[in-house]
Order: sequence, then structure tokens, then C-alpha cells
Amino acid sequence: MKCLVTGAAGFIGSHLCEKLLDSGFFVTGIDSFTDYYSKELKKKNLEFLVKNKSFELIQGDINMMDMTSPIKKCDFVFHLAAQAGVRASWGDDFSIYTKNNIESTQKILETCKKYPVKKIVYASSSSVYGNTPDLPMKENSQLIPYSPYGVTKLAAENLCSLYHANYGLPVVSLRYFTVYGPRQRPDMAFHKFLKAVGENKPIEIYGTGEQTRDFTYIDDIVTANISAAEQGKKGEIYNLGGGNQQKLSHIFPVLETVCQKEIQINKIEKQKGDVQHTYASISKAQKDLCYQPLIKIKEGLEREWLWIKNVYSFQ
Repeated sequence: MKCLVTGAAGFIGSHLCEKLLDSGFFVTGIDSFTDYYSKELKKKNLEFLVKNKSFELIQGDINMMDMTSPIKKCDFVFHLAAQAGVRASWGDDFSIYTKNNIESTQKILETCKKYPVKKIVYASSSSVYGNTPDLPMKENSQLIPYSPYGVTKLAAENLCSLYHANYGLPVVSLRYFTVYGPRQRPDMAFHKFLKAVGENKPIEIYGTGEQTRDFTYIDDIVTANISAAEQGKKGEIYNLGGGNQQKLSHIFPVLETVCQKEIQINKIEKQKGDVQHTYASISKAQKDLCYQPLIKIKEGLEREWLWIKNVYSFQ
């Protein structure tokens, strides 16, 4: 069986490629190595992949490529490539988000409709919910994105639904909730927190620390992606949360235990686009995908801390 993974050098994409290879798939990965964060980190993500004879890497921009060759030979397409970042999506950079999140998705779908792809798995985001009053957030909750990033992810998700309704494309969309673990992007909270601890610097948090997040460990997300390809119902949308919604302020004692260091906190102004709460209802994914998040927050942070220490050569 052959798979295509877009965004293969990224945090989630690289883990997914490794799991697919371990499961016996042949994997083609595409990545444009955008400068949103260090290209060197992305290259490190690929170190084990490029040594595997069952893995092929294509470097390029989906919007500028002929996608025929990589798609026509694939059984499954995992579309993870996107311009990430809620806070960076305001202002002049919005065109980057429309190009990399909406236009690239439309191109993937247009190409897939020409070939007998068994399943297309689209990586969506909890950002599509915005500040919806429904907690836990259900797949049929009101969608009111609170950032330009969330708007583009919802637009791409809607394109997936349209191509399923009009062309019968076997698309499944997965709404990720605050994914963390080794290889997490440098702009994400736990990466920033752990790096600051390693450098003996204060942790900066936006707002009061009373905001909550549903933290989801990377291994659970990867397992769910493969389940979605094999078992997900065509045209459906699934929440993927960790089942461990936490106040941000409650994470700091856990970090002190994990890192065995005292933590200093600097509170700074809340950022535009940051929602107050996220919390996923995962009953639909549990039913259809046999989804069951296994990694609790302390264990997940221990694994990410080990990775952070290695990447930044902390003692």
C-alpha cells in the first residue's frame, strides 16, 4: 500500500510517516520547508525517514507542483501541509494562509478526484470552533473561528465536504486539539515553556493562565490518522482530543516535577485570536475510529522534555 503525506517534515507529518513505514506502507512525503520556523529542525525530523528505502521525499510547494504523479500511485493521501500559527495569521501575512491552507487543499482535492484514492485524510484544527459556547465541543457545535488561521482551516474543511458531496471523494477531516510531544513546533506553548526552563529563563504566558486546553499527545494523533484512513466514514469529521483538558496554570507544577526545576512565570497581554477554552467531545471518534487517547499529560511532557534537552543540548 502506498501513501502520500503532505507536510512530511513537520511535527505531526514526520511522526505519521514513521508510523506508516513501521506499519509496512510505502510513503511519499512532500514538504516545501517554509521559513515559518527553522528548516534545520525540519531536517532533523526527517533524519530517520530519509534512510528508509520505502520513503521518498519530494521538496516543493503544492501550489507550484504537478500533483498528478505523487497522487495517482497512492492508496491514501494524508494532507497535513499548512501554514500554522494563530497569532501570525493577522495582517499582511494572511495571503500566505489562504495560499497554503485553502488553495493547496483545493489543488489536492482536484487532483484526487481523477484517481481511485481510497481515502483522503485532512488535518483540520480545533481553531474552527473559536469561542463556541459548547463545552465539550462536538462536531456539530457552532463554528465561529476567532482568528484568520481558524477561518482558513474551516474553509479548507468545507472544501473537503463539498468535494465529497459533489464528487464522492472519500474525505475524512480530523480536528486536532493542541497536539504536543517530541518535535513540537518552536512557536507552540510546551516547546517554548520547556526551552525557557532549560535556559533558566521565566516562562511567558499570554493572559491570566486560567485558559484551558485539551492537550493531545502526538502518538495518539498519529494512531487516529491511520485509523481514519482505514476505518473513517467518508465525508465525516472527527474531533481528536486528549481527554485531559487542563487549566494552563495547573500545568506548571507538572512541569516543575518533570524538569526538576523551579519555574518562574511572566504574564503578558492576551493575544488576539487566542480562545479561552478548548475541550473535545471524542465520542464519535471513539465509536468510528476506536480512538482512545493513551498518553497522560505528565508522561507526554516527560517525553517532550527529553527531546528538548537533546535538541538544545541542555544538561
